[in-house]
Amino acid sequence: MLKVELHAHTADDPLDAIPHTTTQLIERAAELGYDALALTLHDRQLDICPYVSFAAERGVTLIPGIERTIQGKHVLLLNFRQGAEDVRSFKDLAHLKRREPGLVIAPHPFFPASTCLRGQMDQHRTLFDAVEYNGMFTSSLNFNIAAVRWAHVHGKPLVGCGDIHRLRQLGTTYSLIDAEPHADAICAAVRAGDVEVAASPRSWASAISIMADLTVSQILPPGFWQDVAPPALTVARRS
Repeated sequence: MLKVELHAHTADDPLDAIPHTTTQLIERAAELGYDALALTLHDRQLDICPYVSFAAERGVTLIPGIERTIQGKHVLLLNFRQGAEDVRSFKDLAHLKRREPGLVIAPHPFFPASTCLRGQMDQHRTLFDAVEYNGMFTSSLNFNIAAVRWAHVHGKPLVGCGDIHRLRQLGTTYSLIDAEPHADAICAAVRAGDVEVAASPRSWASAISIMADLTVSQILPPGFWQDVAPPALTVARRS
């Protein structure tokens, strides 16, 4: 079984101010024993080619992806060779799925945010290959419960995702996938349901701290941390 993170952001994100670089994310994932990692910036598919060897040396397989805003809602599109950035409507997504063998995941679908799918889940249920069990939950507050019910009713697999915006989010919620360690096999295994969710609730102190950090970051411009980071943090990325 592979330990996999399918939803992660880095400082290259065009919408959010993320303090860690792609190489720092890979290094931390390797330290925590992850076998694979999907890079899913908001509305931009990062070119993973410069990082493939760096990740492979640390035992991590990279999966290309994007957290695309589709008609105002967030959707994870993984391992599409082309066209993911051009999807603007659910009709576009249906066309993309007919052309490409990628993986479509509903992220944090029932969380209380305007970008969460909620009612769109039923309307477009055939488009989703899997449903995310998001790592931001506590033992007494868990918006994933509705996602678990929906996935059960509609016969969709659940995947555990950290929705990584800070490195400290790694390690509590992730997917265990029965597949060979390359992107095509991992995505095929998820579609086939050969995946388990590993999830531990956060303490209220941890959840509040992370949410406060993310809220403060909303006032920062995208790329803020790249502008203030010391050169040592970006050397590996340029090599």
